[in-house]
Amino acid sequence: MCHKDCKEIKGGRFTRWRVKLSVSNVSAEDGGDYACQAQLTHTGKRYTILNSITVNITETHGYAGRIPKIIYPKNNSIEVQPGTTLTVDCNITDTRDNTNLRSWRVNDTLVDDYYNESKRIREGFESHISFQKHIFYTVNITFSEVKMEDYGHPFICHAGVSAAYFILKLPAPDVQAYLIGGLVTLIGAAVSVTYIYNIFKIDIVLWYRSAFLSTEIKEDGKLYDAYVLYPKPQREIQSPEVDTLVLKILPEVLERQCGYKLFIFGRDEFPGQAVANVIDENIKLCRRLIIIIVPEFLSFDLLKNMSEEQIAVYNALIQDGMKVILIELEKVKDYTAMPESIQYIKQKHGAIQWSGDFTEQSQCAKTKFWKKVRYHMPPKRPPPSSSAQMLKHTY
Repeated sequence: MCHKDCKEIKGGRFTRWRVKLSVSNVSAEDGGDYACQAQLTHTGKRYTILNSITVNITETHGYAGRIPKIIYPKNNSIEVQPGTTLTVDCNITDTRDNTNLRSWRVNDTLVDDYYNESKRIREGFESHISFQKHIFYTVNITFSEVKMEDYGHPFICHAGVSAAYFILKLPAPDVQAYLIGGLVTLIGAAVSVTYIYNIFKIDIVLWYRSAFLSTEIKEDGKLYDAYVLYPKPQREIQSPEVDTLVLKILPEVLERQCGYKLFIFGRDEFPGQAVANVIDENIKLCRRLIIIIVPEFLSFDLLKNMSEEQIAVYNALIQDGMKVILIELEKVKDYTAMPESIQYIKQKHGAIQWSGDFTEQSQCAKTKFWKKVRYHMPPKRPPPSSSAQMLKHTY
C-alpha cells in the first residue's frame, strides 16, 4: 500500500510493480512525499516496513535541452599586464544536431570586424570534439598585445542564445614582493654602509671630530693628552729607533702637526723632583697612555721592576676613562713573556704596529699609521687656560 501526502494512492496512472511504483503521464501535481508499506518475513516472523521518498517535478520546454552551455568564460575577470600576448578560449557544449553560431563580440560587434584595421585582436579557428550525446566546441580570441584601452570592456562569447564574457583588469600590486624587495634593499644598504664604514671608519671619525666636536668638549681638568711610556734598559745602550720615535717623531706629529700635548718622562719633568711623585702626579693629568713595545727589550723585564712602568700601568688600569695605546716598534708575535697587565691591555685595546722608516715621509699625520694613532687619541681641545698652566708649574 502506498500513500502520497498521507493520502492513499488510487487511480490507473499508478501501478505497483515489485518494489517500484510506476507513474504514467506525469504532471506537476504528482510531486510530493510518497510512502509505501511492504511485508517482510524473516526467521519465521512477518514485519511491516515503510519506505518514503520526496519527488520533485521539473517542467521543461521543448527547446530547453537544446540551449548551448558555455563552460568558460564565466563572466569573470582576467588579470594581465599591458603589452602581454593573451589567448582566451570559449568552451561550449551543445547538442549534436545544433545549428547555433559561435563567435566573439565586443561592443555588439564581431571582434574581427571591430578590429579590422589593426587586427590586434582576432577570433581564432573553431575546433570541436564529438561525444555520444553532445559536442564540445572551442573558439578562442587572441590579443597580440594587450593595451590600456582593452581594460574594463567585456569581451563576450556567443553561442546561440547563450552568452558569457570576461573583462581584463590590471594585476593587483604584489604587496609581499614589495615588502621582500624593500627588506632586501634595506639589508643590502645596511651591509653596504657597514662595510664602507669599517673601511673608512678612521677617516670618518677624524673628519667628524674636526668638524663637529671641537666646540662640544667639556673641560676635564687634564693637562696632557697622553703620557708616553717607553722601555729604558738598565744599561747605557739604548735603541736609536726608540729615541727617534719617542723624542722626535711623536712630538713632531702629535704635538706640532696635530696640536696634542704629550708628557714624556725625561723631557718634561723639572730637575730635582722625586721620580715617583712626578710619574704619579702627571699620569693622573693625562687622558691616554701610549706604551711603546720593542721586542728586543722584552728580556729586560719591562713593567716588572721599573717604577715608571708600574705606576703608569697601574693608573691606566684603575683610572676610569683612560685608554691605552700600544705601539709595537716591531711585530710582537708572543705576549706571554710580558706581564699580565700588558697582556690584558693588548687583549682589550689591541695594538698598532709602527710602519714608518724614520724618514721625513713617515712624519706626516695623514699616513695610515698616524691616522690610527689619532683615532685612538682624544679629540683635540682648545689651549688650556692660564690658570691651568700655572697649576702645572706648581708640581
